[in-house]
Amino acid sequence: MTKGSIFLVDLDKILDGKLGEKAKYIPRFVRSYLKRIVHQDEINECLTMNAGKNGVPFLKGCMEYLDNEVTVEGMENLPSTEGKYTFVSNHPLGAMDGISIGYFLGVHFAGKIKYLVNDLLMNLHGMASLCVPINKVGAQSRNLPHLVQDAFDSDNQMIMFPAGVCSRKVNGVIQDLPWKKTFIAESVRTHRDIVPMHFYGQNSESFYRKADLCKHLKLKFNLAMIFLPDEMIKNKHKTFRLVIGKPIPWQTFDKSKSLTEWAQYVKEVAYAL
Repeated sequence: MTKGSIFLVDLDKILDGKLGEKAKYIPRFVRSYLKRIVHQDEINECLTMNAGKNGVPFLKGCMEYLDNEVTVEGMENLPSTEGKYTFVSNHPLGAMDGISIGYFLGVHFAGKIKYLVNDLLMNLHGMASLCVPINKVGAQSRNLPHLVQDAFDSDNQMIMFPAGVCSRKVNGVIQDLPWKKTFIAESVRTHRDIVPMHFYGQNSESFYRKADLCKHLKLKFNLAMIFLPDEMIKNKHKTFRLVIGKPIPWQTFDKSKSLTEWAQYVKEVAYAL
């Protein structure tokens, strides 16, 4: 919803828009719980403080509101502002890592960046100009290949978290799920070198238990995503570490491996940083 010219998060409206007629079956106490867990009031306070900011200035405002900082290592590997690249990273937090990486690269490349993100993030209007909405179900899914191709064909630097979701605890180790191959295929098609990165951080043990429960229940909807704003608030006042690896020439990704195998190779490179 809007208050004057300020866009605010309205969970009721989001649920109604995503679920349509089914939304009426969600009890009021569930809606109230969801508003607390997504910190609707705090998010709206942040949005109000950053009203009128778009793109990189909006990301900066979010970092200032959350009192977060990021230290960057491997600056010698950061490409110049000439050329087009695909920046890929592990996704340990699901929120602050995206904001931090976007802000850092957005400043370096004068705002010429694009994320591939879940379409729910388009509700944060300050980020919308930086995002390519990815919704794998529904009508929008039919346009997904074209949206991705158009983004890679642009002169923006691409930022991707190839796992598609934030890290999970697998066999007692916090790590990404297998990386999807899209970033390899599109980087080769558009002759973009790939820059691997590693972001250091983790969510709470409670989050991983909930994510594991969602997996065991075989839920089609990524329910764990609902708890990410809560994790973001828990990570206030922290300093994170980002390590940039050496760019990998797009010509590296030849026929000696499948696209999926190359994706896992780049994941291994990122985790070795």
